[in-house]
Amino acid sequence: MNYKIGVISGDGIGPEIVKEAKKILDKAGEVYGHTFSYDEILMGGVSIDATGVPLTDEAIAQAKAADAVLMGSIGGNTSTSPWYQLPPELRPEAGLLKLRKSLNLFANLRPAYLYEELKEACPLREDIIGDGFDMMIMRELTGGLYFGTRVTEEREGLMTAVDTLTYNEQEIRRIARRGFDIAMKRRKKVTSVDKANVLDSSRLWRKIVEEVAKDYPEVTLEHMLVDNCAMQLVKDPKQFDVILTENMFGDILSDEASMVTGSIGMLSSASLNDTKFGLYEPSGGSAPDIAGKGIANPIATILSAAMLLRYSLDLDQEADAVEHAVKRVLKEGYRTIDIMPQEEEKKSSVTQVGTSEMGYLIAERIQK
Repeated sequence: MNYKIGVISGDGIGPEIVKEAKKILDKAGEVYGHTFSYDEILMGGVSIDATGVPLTDEAIAQAKAADAVLMGSIGGNTSTSPWYQLPPELRPEAGLLKLRKSLNLFANLRPAYLYEELKEACPLREDIIGDGFDMMIMRELTGGLYFGTRVTEEREGLMTAVDTLTYNEQEIRRIARRGFDIAMKRRKKVTSVDKANVLDSSRLWRKIVEEVAKDYPEVTLEHMLVDNCAMQLVKDPKQFDVILTENMFGDILSDEASMVTGSIGMLSSASLNDTKFGLYEPSGGSAPDIAGKGIANPIATILSAAMLLRYSLDLDQEADAVEHAVKRVLKEGYRTIDIMPQEEEKKSSVTQVGTSEMGYLIAERIQK
């Protein structure tokens, strides 16, 4: 069967890591009898350079016509890039926010899994890591502070900025149901993260989550304040199964979780709507400082492609094969620079490889 994949290579290291993910999809297709066609979509800085805006209506139409969209990264150096001299609505990240809203991508899934072979890259003590951890951060993606009304104006002689955090019960209910559905397929525990001791939006969040929980009697629900959750992620990460939270909290906590795994280059993500359609991207940024050097870690993008196979195309065997190939390559001792051991005596037991070679090694190990 042929699948049409929209591809947003984007900026910085985006084209390099997307190239490797496409290599993996093509190899999975070869092994399992599928073909993938790719439709290149401009978004971010490259779209600004070509069209004057970070995302065009034509690009949105391209994305909607695809079975799923695979993305690299967008943006550049915020202090030196001319893109960040533009008004906020014309900067690269505005394209991503617009795409999420246009495609109704309200559910963001970010798994954080510590590979046995990468324990030495984890910044936490060995007694904290234990046997490792495996969590899924479920982040609401189209509401909250990032999409609320905002204004900067002079008030009583002082420049004043206002950002509005808004959630309605429908937005909360649909992401909560996604979170509990995922938990049913995992270890059946949901940690709902909010700031209910301060915010009205969080108090409504907690109320609706408790209502949804009644429909999932097998799932254990606990509530946790966001500041405590940030602490618990580095104190005892293995306690978490599914973390369910709103947009800004999820943005911050998922980046923290990525570093606990050893590198943000290992953290994949999926953003889904009410159908099978999704946008799949690594959680890391565009890393313009290393763009073009061939040293970026493509594994997060490759694992995002595995999520694409699983969640949008229902190709679970193919997704498993990709994930197993990644584990095999790590077990064999291959590392990109960001996940190399820090201790000199341990470096001799592994082999450092670049972006392209890591993609090749993983592709060669995909099998039925």
